[in-house]
Amino acid sequence: MTASPASSADRTTTAKPTGIGNVDSSSGTRVSTSSSSPVHQPNIRKMRNWEVFPGRNKFLCDGRIIMARQTGILYFTISLILITVALFFGFECRLTLVTHLPFGFFIPIVCGLLFLFNMGCLLRTAWSDPGIIPRASPEENAYLERCLQDENTHEYRPPPRTLDITINGAPIKLKYCFTCKIFRPPRASHCSMCDNCVENFDHHCPWVGNCVGRRNYRYFFLFVTSLTFLCLFIFGFSVTHIIKGTWSKKRNRDNQNPFDQGGLWKNCCYVLCSPLPPS
Repeated sequence: MTASPASSADRTTTAKPTGIGNVDSSSGTRVSTSSSSPVHQPNIRKMRNWEVFPGRNKFLCDGRIIMARQTGILYFTISLILITVALFFGFECRLTLVTHLPFGFFIPIVCGLLFLFNMGCLLRTAWSDPGIIPRASPEENAYLERCLQDENTHEYRPPPRTLDITINGAPIKLKYCFTCKIFRPPRASHCSMCDNCVENFDHHCPWVGNCVGRRNYRYFFLFVTSLTFLCLFIFGFSVTHIIKGTWSKKRNRDNQNPFDQGGLWKNCCYVLCSPLPPS
C-alpha cells in the first residue's frame, strides 16, 4: 500500500524561518517568534527654551535666573554696598549705641531693613526677565518670506522697515527687527548687549547686569530709591558724628594739642618742608 501524495507532502513540509516568525505547517498561519514585551526606546529629553535661547544671556538655576553675560560690574555694585554698610555697622553704629541710648538701637535696625530691601530689589532686577520678546520661529519666518515673495518673478523682496498701525485712534509705526525677524511693538527696542528685543526698553544698566524693561522696571526704580535713602541715612549719621566730635573738642579748648605748630598752614609746612629725621 502506497502513501498518498497528500500524506507524503504533509510529512515532508517544514516551517521556513522568516524575518518576522515561522509558518505553522498544520494551519498555515504565521507564528511570531519575537518577544511579547514592547521594544524599549530610550527616553529622549526635550530641550528647554533657555537651553536653545539665541540671545547673549546667561541662565542659572535651570533657567529660573536670567542675566547678561557681563556680570562683573554687578558683583562690584554688590561689593560696594556690602562694604559701605559693614563699615557703618562696625564704626558708626557701635558709637551711636553708646551715645544715643536707649534710642540708638533703632538706628542699626532701620539701616539693616533698608539694606535688605535694597539688596532684594537689586537681585530681583538683575535676575529677572526684563520683557524679552520671543524671536520669530522658522515657520513664521518662512511664512513672512512667502508673503514678501514677488508673485510674478518669485524673487525675494526684503521686508519693509516700518508697519503702520492704529492704536486707540493714533497712528503708530512699528519698526522691523532684522535680527529677531519681527515687527517690534511700540516702545520696544533691540538691546545690542543682550541681542534681544525688549518690551518697553529703557536702557541696559551695567550696574545691575541686565536690561531694564517692562517686567523689571518697578524693581529697578525701587532699587534706586532705596539706595538713595540708604546713602542719605549713612551719610547723615556720619556727618552728625563728625560735627558732634568737633563741638566736643571746642568745648575742651583748655586741652591743647602738644603737636600743634600754631595753625593749619604751619602744620602743613612742618610736615612737608621740615628736615628729615635721622634714620
